[in-house]
Amino acid sequence: MQTPDAATLNCPNSRCQAPNPQSHKFCQKCRTPLLKRYLWAVGDEGIQAYRPGDILAGRYLVERDKILLDTKPGLVPETPEEIPPDLAPYLKLSPYQLHVPQVYGIATTGDGRRNKEIWLLEQVPVYSGGSGVNALGQLMPEIANVWKNAPPLRQLHWLWQIACLWQPMSVYSVASSLLNGKLLRVEGSLVRLLELQEDTGGTATLQQLGTLWSQWATEAHPLVANFLEQLCASLTQGGVQTSEQLVAMLERGIADCGQISSGEAGTRNRHNFQIVTLSDKGPSRRRNEDACYPPSGTALTTNSDQPALAIVCDGIGGHEGGDVASSMAIETIRQRVESMPLSPTLDLATLTTQLENAACAANDQISQRNDTEKRHERQRMGTTLVMGLAIAPWITITHVGDSRVYRISRTGCHQVTQDDDLASREVRLGYALYRNAVQQPTSGSLVQALGMGSSATLHPTVQRFVLDEDCIFLLCSDGLSDNDRVEQYWETEILPILEGQISLAAAGQRLLQLGNTQNGHDNVTVGLVYCQVPPQAATGGSESTVMQMGAVPPPSADIPSATPSAMKTQQLPQVRASGPSWPMLLGTFLVLGMLGGTLVHFWPSIVATIGAQQNPAPSEPAILSSDPEIPKATPSSVSSVTTGAQIKILSSTAKNSKGENVSFLLRPEFEPPKSQEVLGIVPRNSVLQVIDTQQSALQEGWLKLRVCSTPTLGVTKEALQPPAPKKLPSPSKTQGLQPSGGSKPKPNSVQYIQAKQGQVGWIRASEVESVSQILDPGAAEQCGGTEATPGTNP
Repeated sequence: MQTPDAATLNCPNSRCQAPNPQSHKFCQKCRTPLLKRYLWAVGDEGIQAYRPGDILAGRYLVERDKILLDTKPGLVPETPEEIPPDLAPYLKLSPYQLHVPQVYGIATTGDGRRNKEIWLLEQVPVYSGGSGVNALGQLMPEIANVWKNAPPLRQLHWLWQIACLWQPMSVYSVASSLLNGKLLRVEGSLVRLLELQEDTGGTATLQQLGTLWSQWATEAHPLVANFLEQLCASLTQGGVQTSEQLVAMLERGIADCGQISSGEAGTRNRHNFQIVTLSDKGPSRRRNEDACYPPSGTALTTNSDQPALAIVCDGIGGHEGGDVASSMAIETIRQRVESMPLSPTLDLATLTTQLENAACAANDQISQRNDTEKRHERQRMGTTLVMGLAIAPWITITHVGDSRVYRISRTGCHQVTQDDDLASREVRLGYALYRNAVQQPTSGSLVQALGMGSSATLHPTVQRFVLDEDCIFLLCSDGLSDNDRVEQYWETEILPILEGQISLAAAGQRLLQLGNTQNGHDNVTVGLVYCQVPPQAATGGSESTVMQMGAVPPPSADIPSATPSAMKTQQLPQVRASGPSWPMLLGTFLVLGMLGGTLVHFWPSIVATIGAQQNPAPSEPAILSSDPEIPKATPSSVSSVTTGAQIKILSSTAKNSKGENVSFLLRPEFEPPKSQEVLGIVPRNSVLQVIDTQQSALQEGWLKLRVCSTPTLGVTKEALQPPAPKKLPSPSKTQGLQPSGGSKPKPNSVQYIQAKQGQVGWIRASEVESVSQILDPGAAEQCGGTEATPGTNP
């Protein structure tokens, strides 16, 4: 047995990994900041045999009960081939990693202990640096223990975060985690879960949530106490029926609380926003394909009276015109945002839609230029996007691609965007752990970017954050974020801003230099948004002011106002193919979806039957079909199809909710946002077998299908792909990812491929109805009895 002081901490630099005393902040050999990554052991059986000072698997130091320190953070953790089903919710909730811990790996003891494998979680609510340095390795407080002394805006903010997590966690049957006070921890203004708890006692209800909150409401700040008492009563009595309604009411309360606090504070005590942007081509690139707004070298300050906007774009490497694409995106989005009627009273759902549409407008501008200039495959230009728009007391983050946004406070640094790349997709699908997925050669290849295809297949992620404490949002291209540089250097380079030890402009210059010297493989662009919260807004208003709850909004048939939607309602652009011109695409499609980011809510109820009247489903861009007229539906309707039945596809296109022809696509999952990804296109005359039927949280009926056979003759190129330029980035055969998080390869363009025999995936039941017929048992084909994993062949 070793004592904690005897254990050394290895340098996280994969080229160094020298051992260092735990008391050191920098590697004594290469001067890289030492990384203290604290982990949480899942379950009790395996870890109870160990005591503080013990080391598991040669690297994990037991600090205290179930808390371990990885003493070799530069090495990839051990991961088994199969992930237990009870850990799947962690992976599928990875877009909420700001609040939900993630699976790190396993510690295999191999020393005769009772449990040979102990699962470990990272990004857990344990102090690891910043102002919590005196509490290193200790759990952050339970929300109930700090509730009484919290300011009113923060109390509402905590509840809003819980409400936003309710629906996605309900989908994966872990909402009871939000009812367990021991699991609800807080890091300043952030709610963070210690671990997930399965809903073993039945479905968790909003009435139960109201009962828990009512215990806190008795000690709420006087400004919001009456509001919360009314809200809890409405929850427990069934007046609030959906999490959508709950979030809307809390957002209204946050707006009222913010206005009261700022009004009492006066004009001298409002939110202040400082912005600094810098961009450099770096030491190894001939030109700078990054762009930013305000222009590089700008330093400006605004207050609550004026919105603060910062944008960073990274032109797709390996494509001609990446610098043109990033500049076009900046200009288009800037013009769109400046034309918005922005104010603190702006409806948040409206703002979300406007920002999504701004990203889609930029996508259309770049895509149309690609088409006009007849750019194909690697010649097509594209760009990533991260954007921050601050309107007190909110900041809204919009994101496409693998440029990142980090939130830095006095107690921690957190990545708030999830990369739109293959590694993150594998995690969201539940196929792999992130630390293992990023080691794959194509892990950094993008799955979406601006300018690479139609806006109908673009899904920007929009997230909102309440500003009730001083914090900094760092927007950056991967020239800085690669190799975990932000995680390594935030305490030395960004935290001093909050401590008043360095100016924002000086910190920006140091970050730019850091990207060039510690990475150096790409252009580097940083945008710093320093949000300063006035003391009055942070501590609360006068006790003589009392907030009222107001009426409960009716359940909406639209996207919930709390949902940072991954979709948009977008007028489709004119598409030009390399051959004959396509006519103007028609219609505006209503697309319902789920975040890439941290706050997604679905519809509240699940419809029991498939094939019933559906809400408008997310749609693919309309295309022209040359298929023969589809026969009228037979009495054997797909809506009544049973498991094991076989159906024949009569067209390579299907009818969407508008009656337009859309590509008939096989998808890896039925829940958004993964229901928007494509495994392959199903050609006409294919035969599919029904494996399962499900109803999504968006009230869409879905069929799980196995491809029994596909036609080998008569399949045209047009039938196997959507109209140009519907192409997404794909891995390059010559690019690879360096071990231990090296620079990520940039993508090329790909086309949809034909679904293969034996492949398994999901298709909306409403689409199948319009293009298929059920085969009689006598005409059914041999389809095999082994179910393939979606996206793979048996």
